[in-house]
Amino acid sequence: MASDPIDPASHGKYADLLDPELWDYIDKVNSRYPPEIVAAPIAEQRAVYNRMCVAFHQGRPEGVIASDGLVATASYAIPVRRYRVADKAAAATVVYYHGGGFVLGDLDSHDDICAEICAGTGFEVVSVDYRLAPEHLHPASFDDAFAVFEWIAATSTLPIVLCGESAGGNLAAAVAQATRHHARHAVGQVLIYPGLGGDETGRSYVEHAEAPLLSLADIDFYRRVRSAPGQSADDPTFSPLKDRDFSDLPPTIIVTAECDPLSSDGETYREKILAAGGRAVWREEPRLVHSFLRARVSVPRVADAFARIVGDIARLGASDGALISPLVGVKERSA
Repeated sequence: MASDPIDPASHGKYADLLDPELWDYIDKVNSRYPPEIVAAPIAEQRAVYNRMCVAFHQGRPEGVIASDGLVATASYAIPVRRYRVADKAAAATVVYYHGGGFVLGDLDSHDDICAEICAGTGFEVVSVDYRLAPEHLHPASFDDAFAVFEWIAATSTLPIVLCGESAGGNLAAAVAQATRHHARHAVGQVLIYPGLGGDETGRSYVEHAEAPLLSLADIDFYRRVRSAPGQSADDPTFSPLKDRDFSDLPPTIIVTAECDPLSSDGETYREKILAAGGRAVWREEPRLVHSFLRARVSVPRVADAFARIVGDIARLGASDGALISPLVGVKERSA
């Protein structure tokens, strides 16, 4: 999908805040998946989104092999893709829940990201193709996310790290909360710019309501599309921040972007875990926007952020979270 050259004046208050390389990425995303696509039928949105994902796909690192399978439930088989490094025994399993507003995404949309996490950690990665809205309203996506966790817990003895991006971060947090007392509970969770159902009058929701690549209006759209009739505002499997108990959660690392309305969710989630006696770090990456992971090969600031995320996953999987203890309660800001 072609577009005319972007007028820098249209970048508004973010014109000078974001690096030129990041603006190049944002403009490419908007040319391939324009903001107005939200008004199109869901099937068209998915087709355009999938083409965009193909355009940004970086391929899999050498030595990473992937295989597809199904996780059977009583009524539905959930597609999964398992990544591993050839000829190397994994020390942990990462369960990865992709982003896409609960409406978009599949095993292919985040394939290269999962493969790079596998290569960077040496861990097995299992990507989950959970059911999407509006065909499948809440709690379908959560039920699938939970079912795959239970399947991995029953079929593997490896430590489990939960990881999710955006909507997938919501699912990872919901699964962590639902399985905290499971005999095979996760040893850690890494949430990447997650939407956790926070207070929309909060800091980042107000300051970055019109941020590039995700606006408050977008968040409202995805929430409404996912909601079943009579959806409870206090359902922690829908909005993890609505839970009343944040005790006994696994060591948690939340990574958000400064210029993202959802960033305050990460801060609030960290505070609730710490108040309950748990271990958590919130790292707000400066001068970045929602969905920055796809810019990891073209924007140095994102490459550094992604390297930190891979390191976070590796440490949690190898040490049961002990290595995040010195950072408890610290809001990190990377230079």
